[in-house]
Amino acid sequence: MKALIMILATMGGVQDTPQDIAKKELPKMAECVICTAHGAGHAEEKPAAGVKYKGKAYYFCAGKEVAEFKKDPERFMSLSLPFALGALNLKDQTGKVWDAEALKGKVVLLDYWATWCKPCLVLKPKLDKIRDKYKAQGFEVLSISIDEKRETMDKFVKKTPFANPVLWDDKQTWDRLRVIAIPALFLVKDGQVVSAFKADAKVEAIEAAVARLVVSG
Repeated sequence: MKALIMILATMGGVQDTPQDIAKKELPKMAECVICTAHGAGHAEEKPAAGVKYKGKAYYFCAGKEVAEFKKDPERFMSLSLPFALGALNLKDQTGKVWDAEALKGKVVLLDYWATWCKPCLVLKPKLDKIRDKYKAQGFEVLSISIDEKRETMDKFVKKTPFANPVLWDDKQTWDRLRVIAIPALFLVKDGQVVSAFKADAKVEAIEAAVARLVVSG
């Protein structure tokens, strides 16, 4: 029995290590996992390389992307929805701490952004409209900056005021949520992450998800 457990443990270890897929075994067409994760998804094309990890195959449109995947493959795994957000405990620009109690009974959209991210700034006024439309029903947008320094965010917010709370995160939450590219958005209700949106998400899809949660109470 002990020997069997040892064998199974060894097999599990191998399975948890990314294994290169031979060129001859690559499919004719596939989606690039790296491009998709970075919000730059494109049509399927002939993959340049592939890797098997935890029983699943992942493909890449450029060989150099394999190293990025192997460095931390778990970051490219999709989180199963819904899941508990866990501790947030971030302060906004007024000093208010957004913790489990502050999120209680609310539908909240976590918007991960940075001052240097043009797509994030283009998205901001669109999210403002959604916030204005549903704010009376308990909906809020938390703009969470991932700038390297809080001072950078503070300086930007002074010049470009936000109507909604703005917070700064030093990786404690965006690392846990496996944020690879921004903008990245997570819709939360009563502390549970129920929807996630990448950079290529349609604003209409975001609003529809918000509306469903607000209406359902």
